[in-house]
Amino acid sequence: MTRRVIIVGAGPGGLAVAMLLAKSGLDVTVLERQSHVGGRTSSFGSEGYTFDLGPTFFLYPRVLEEIFRAVGRDLFLDVPMTRLDPQYHLVFGAGGELRCSADVEAMSRQVATIAPEDAKNFARFLNDNREKLARFRPALERPFLGPFDVLSWDMMKLLPLLRPWASLDNELGRYFRDPRIRLAFSFQSKYLGMSPFQCPSLFSILSFLEYEHGVWHPTGGCGAVSMKMAEIARDLGAKIHLGEDVTQLIFEGRKAVGVRTTKGEHRCDALVINADFARAMTRLVPDQMRKRWKDKTIAKKRFSCSTFMLYLGIEGVYRDTAHHTIFMSKEYERNLHEIETEHTLSEDPSFYLQNACVTDPTLAPPGHSTLYILLPVSHQHSNIDWKIETSRYRALALRQLAQIGLHDVEKRIRTERIVTPADWDAGEQIHLGATFNLAHNLGQMLHLRPRNRFEEFDGVYLTGGGTHPGSGLPVIYESARITSRLLLQDWEMPHDHCIVPR
Repeated sequence: MTRRVIIVGAGPGGLAVAMLLAKSGLDVTVLERQSHVGGRTSSFGSEGYTFDLGPTFFLYPRVLEEIFRAVGRDLFLDVPMTRLDPQYHLVFGAGGELRCSADVEAMSRQVATIAPEDAKNFARFLNDNREKLARFRPALERPFLGPFDVLSWDMMKLLPLLRPWASLDNELGRYFRDPRIRLAFSFQSKYLGMSPFQCPSLFSILSFLEYEHGVWHPTGGCGAVSMKMAEIARDLGAKIHLGEDVTQLIFEGRKAVGVRTTKGEHRCDALVINADFARAMTRLVPDQMRKRWKDKTIAKKRFSCSTFMLYLGIEGVYRDTAHHTIFMSKEYERNLHEIETEHTLSEDPSFYLQNACVTDPTLAPPGHSTLYILLPVSHQHSNIDWKIETSRYRALALRQLAQIGLHDVEKRIRTERIVTPADWDAGEQIHLGATFNLAHNLGQMLHLRPRNRFEEFDGVYLTGGGTHPGSGLPVIYESARITSRLLLQDWEMPHDHCIVPR
């Protein structure tokens, strides 16, 4: 009899698990609360405009490319993509700008326009991080199921290279003296919802990945990748139920045997949770059943920042504005302190703008375009009432666009959607609206993060940004591969297609 697996949530991790397990011949059912797949990596439309809800940078396609190949597909044929060059435009409130290119000589010249002495160190930064990624990559591709996995000799040998005692900003200080250049190679810590002044030095590999492997735009947006993954999972035999909310996990003793939903009951031999980890635990499993991850433990954990979002369909196209623009506030460190420590709203916030139609005109009607505006803000906190602040912060966000030369956006708006941390929390079921999940400090990484084979219950596995290796699309896809491999190994089934190619 074919073994049955239920996957709770059709986010990128859940969809990748569905593909890999369906390829193994398992009876796979994905239960998704919303009417569409993708979770945060989904898209939505309004009046002919298409927007990505969450991620817009498609990075390090290698992981998903390998997963596609493992199930007999070709990522770049299934989802056409454009590698961006320049990959993004950085504008510093303190003065200066960089049009960042993966071409080492061109990027060195860009750095020299701001900090001539730092320019010569760009190539050295890339070379050192190429070695760092190569040596640490195996740790990102395997599970950490307990402290002995961390205390292995292989991990201990990495300590001098990883320098876990240093922050990302400290690490970059070994290469770049100008604080703006350090920000250019550390703003990527926002993918983890963290400050570069707190984020571990390991994550210098994030900016390296962009320069080495590219910043890509999938035609149709990142949501198109999720939709193609769902299509492939169905082709492989997986069933995806949309609009079916899981309300409770069913246990026999400590073993998960099924779920209850708004439409009935499903039994299974194993359960994979792809929903937001903290929200899933506090909502689906009674507190008294949990040992390590009780409500009071989750409440003490450190969660990432959130985001204030504007999705604008506009008349016209800003052809001189880059596909991706990041504006960094003059008082960037102060801005981060307001977000992470004070939980207040900055009056001069940093922001990110995606102007995707300069690359992909399919996202809007002819002669029109989409603007995606993201302002990092605190996760849900009593200091901020979004019922009061939303309209004011919308106006501030539009005013901030003048910092990059866009002065007439408001009069061009033809459709609009706003998403606040309160909306991420209530509408998207994200704990505290923390869009990047659990923070990635040293106390919440590797085995200290919720584990891919969930230690609380038998037959329960986790995938997504809340488990190892962490948040961000490439590592979420990797978490799916780790989780699928563990499940198949536990059932003594072939799992070669879940092994990382060497």
